[in-house]
Amino acid sequence: MKQTFSNRIALLGLMLTASTSIVLAAQAPVIDINSTASAEQGTVSLSLTDQLANIERKLDSRNRSQVNIQRQLDDLQTQVNELRGVTELHTHQLSQVLERQRELYQELDRRVSEALKPTVPAPNAIDSTAVSKTYSDNLTENEAYDKALNLVLKDKRYEEAIPEFRHFNQTYPQSTYAPNAHYWLGQLLFNKGKLNEAEQEFVIVVQQFKDSSKRADALLKLAMVAQQQNSKNKAIKLYRQLLSEYPNSTSAQLAKPRLESLK
Repeated sequence: MKQTFSNRIALLGLMLTASTSIVLAAQAPVIDINSTASAEQGTVSLSLTDQLANIERKLDSRNRSQVNIQRQLDDLQTQVNELRGVTELHTHQLSQVLERQRELYQELDRRVSEALKPTVPAPNAIDSTAVSKTYSDNLTENEAYDKALNLVLKDKRYEEAIPEFRHFNQTYPQSTYAPNAHYWLGQLLFNKGKLNEAEQEFVIVVQQFKDSSKRADALLKLAMVAQQQNSKNKAIKLYRQLLSEYPNSTSAQLAKPRLESLK
């Protein structure tokens, strides 16, 4: 009987051992090493592709922003240049108006003074040192100059003013109005695009009338003529001459930005 009990215990032990082996065998996972490695590589490759695509999108966006900013800067620069040109033109026109007003006031004062004189001395008794250095006593000469100038300032008949100034310069080459007449003729020709003829008139003012109030303006116009003729070095030289000889003039202020644009 003891032997039968022992046999039962031994049989029970074998059954438990077999059950444990079966359970352990069922729980052990089966791992495919190649499949796992391939999945990990695919995940890494996909992540790098996404990162590169994201970087490319950011670079493209930044490049577009830079292009837009540069375009805006170019537009602003163009507007600034246009405004500067308008300002230069208005400043120059104002200086011309002020100069002409000064001339008219002085001429009016001279004529009033002469009208109030009790007697008119004989021509041979006039002291040449007392004659005005700015305005002529020859009324015909005065009238001829006023006629030509009024065609510009009052009537705006620029085409008709050109032959009037030519006639004045030929008739009164030694007139005290000569530098102004040559300057105005040069200005009218410059506006018509006749640069070579305009240059000749401005050169006369610069070379023959070094004490004239129009000499600084004539230097400015000579530089502008050279600039329009694509003579860069000549234009730079003339602008620098203007800044050196007339540093505080309105013409010098107008020359500075033009000189900077050529450097």
